[in-house]
Amino acid sequence: MVRLPRLQHLHQWKAKSAKQQSDGTVGLLTYPVLQAADILTYKSTHVPVGEDQVQHMELVQDLAQGFNKKYGEFFPVPKSILTPMKKVKSLRDPSVKMSKSDPDKLATIRVTDSPEDIVHKFRKAVTDCTSEVTYEPSRRAGVSNLVAIHAAVTGVPVEDVVRSSTGLDTARYKLKVANAVIEKFAPIRSEIEKLKRDRDYLEKVLRVGSAKAKEIAYPVLQEVKKLVGIL
Repeated sequence: MVRLPRLQHLHQWKAKSAKQQSDGTVGLLTYPVLQAADILTYKSTHVPVGEDQVQHMELVQDLAQGFNKKYGEFFPVPKSILTPMKKVKSLRDPSVKMSKSDPDKLATIRVTDSPEDIVHKFRKAVTDCTSEVTYEPSRRAGVSNLVAIHAAVTGVPVEDVVRSSTGLDTARYKLKVANAVIEKFAPIRSEIEKLKRDRDYLEKVLRVGSAKAKEIAYPVLQEVKKLVGIL
């Protein structure tokens, strides 16, 4: 259903295997196929993804269409759902996306970060020598990334974020963005900490979720096996 050159052509494979300074790993190469299996097994129709995953979703769509063409209409062709902020950029290198696997710990904001850590990371965020706050992604990537993050966590349009920050230099603006992120994450962090203390509840959620997933997936897998001639 999918050939090796197609997987090797995917952007994430090229970028991550280059970072590994090797030919990459089988796990990295086949990850998009496993992702497709997770989506198609549950006959998903819409999938929320970041901009960097759109190409993987195109692979999922091609696999669904290819299977349907060969074995008859069976899988829905899922559509991508993109949020207004399609990609969050690294605080240390705004030319690349923010990633939890980034070796530079200052590059990524985590939901579980303490307020002190969030302030520290934003203070170290890359900007430029111009102190004015503007949104010009092609010319001022660092400051524009901060503006985009600010707009995303407050729900305020970029233009209004820039207007409300008139007169602030980038040092003070970094603190303003950090405080907005802290405010947005506070109830989420609180809920995470509460759930971590209730192990019994978490294990129950996992058991119930696993049972529901199996209930949905099993008949789909059985039907696929029949269609391809395994059963």
